[in-house]
Amino acid sequence: MNRIALRMLMGDRGKYLGLIFGVTFATHLMSQQVSIFMGIVSRTGNAILDVRDADIWVMDERVRFVDEAPPMPDSDLMRVRGVPGVSWAVPLYKGAARARLEDGEVRNLMLTGLDDASLVGAPSHLIAGRLDDLRRPDAVILDTAGYEWMWGKEPYRLGRTFQINDRRAVLVGVCSVGSPFFSVPQVYTRYSNALRFAPPERNAMTYVLASPRPGEDPRLVAERITEQTGRLALTRSAFFWKTIRYFLSSTGIPVNFGVTIALGFLVGAAVTGQTLYLFTIENLRQFGALKAMGVRNGRILRMILLQATVVGGLGYGLGVGMTAIFFITTGQVTHLAGLAMTPVAFLGTGLAVFVIILLTSFISARKVLALEPAVVFRG
Repeated sequence: MNRIALRMLMGDRGKYLGLIFGVTFATHLMSQQVSIFMGIVSRTGNAILDVRDADIWVMDERVRFVDEAPPMPDSDLMRVRGVPGVSWAVPLYKGAARARLEDGEVRNLMLTGLDDASLVGAPSHLIAGRLDDLRRPDAVILDTAGYEWMWGKEPYRLGRTFQINDRRAVLVGVCSVGSPFFSVPQVYTRYSNALRFAPPERNAMTYVLASPRPGEDPRLVAERITEQTGRLALTRSAFFWKTIRYFLSSTGIPVNFGVTIALGFLVGAAVTGQTLYLFTIENLRQFGALKAMGVRNGRILRMILLQATVVGGLGYGLGVGMTAIFFITTGQVTHLAGLAMTPVAFLGTGLAVFVIILLTSFISARKVLALEPAVVFRG
């Protein structure tokens, strides 16, 4: 019976390809949009994930996401260092600045100031230059996307100078970091340099990075810091998810991508369901003949499910293949860096396709299951 079911399916080449196309289109649209959505959302927290040598972030209690942090007085650094269980704590500056290039062009950038002594929070992957060169006067390190944003496709040339808020800056390195949500260059320098580059304010320290003593639970130490200093202290993971939740609840990103993903599901279900239904109706005579020969409804249903499974499996494979090719092709594009197919998108789309196939199979099978074999031979 399985062989007969497959011959019925592949006998009409046009409808067979139409069914596969419907599932392929739905799979590609859903898997691509889910992957891009997850990639963009994760970008909002990359600035936190890139700091791998500090387990605890201490901040003003009004902070909503990583790039919006009211500054704190320098005395808070000493208060954090005095909390039991804290091994060390260092200041971190994050703020927007403006760069003026040699040719007069202006670029906005995100400036990160690292502790002068330890350089905690420095990028871990340097493409050009050395981290120790950051200790030189006016030294800054720029991320790869920022370098391309400022000087195009020119080869990396260290030692070139430009201005940050009318202060001289010297490029001593190019690094690779997680792509930020806002496509602006990421510049790293020492904390003292960052304060010189930044506009003068009464308070300048935006974060305190801390680490618990060996054996201490970072979550408990963070709670202790909050209790004793009045500042908000979060573990690296908790701060990452706080930033993610802000963007999910305060921007239109989930709605926009959700509509596209839902459309992909509905269009795929409609195209596949309609084509599979028409295919089943046009083969009523064959199904009726099988029932007249004694084939039971359960067997007929399994034949239809087999046909739908073959179509679903081929369409799903082609769809995720197209999505994989898309991300491989665009992987070298700077502003699309970090976007890739995720396991969640892969498995979630597979579940959605399974639901589409199951629903359309049962809808198509209803007319066959209610068919009286004698009707087939009347005309």
